[in-house]
Amino acid sequence: MTKAKKQKIEKFTEADLAGLREELMKSGLDSWQAADLISSFLAGRGYGVSTQAARKMAARIEMRGCTLPCIQEELEKLAMVM
Repeated sequence: MTKAKKQKIEKFTEADLAGLREELMKSGLDSWQAADLISSFLAGRGYGVSTQAARKMAARIEMRGCTLPCIQEELEKLAMVM
């Protein structure tokens, strides 16, 4: 296993994930707004993300059923350390 794969993965708190999930599930939120929300969530915790990647994440979590473990998994894939 390489050093990069051994690095500790950020585990966001359950409360943070639940808050993000609640915001994402609000009616009327389109993919652009969801991407902005995801970007803001990560930026507030010291991570960056491309807008296109955030839109793809929003679509994936919508299709998979927006569970907390699902959101955690998607954020791990998406977050770039700043």
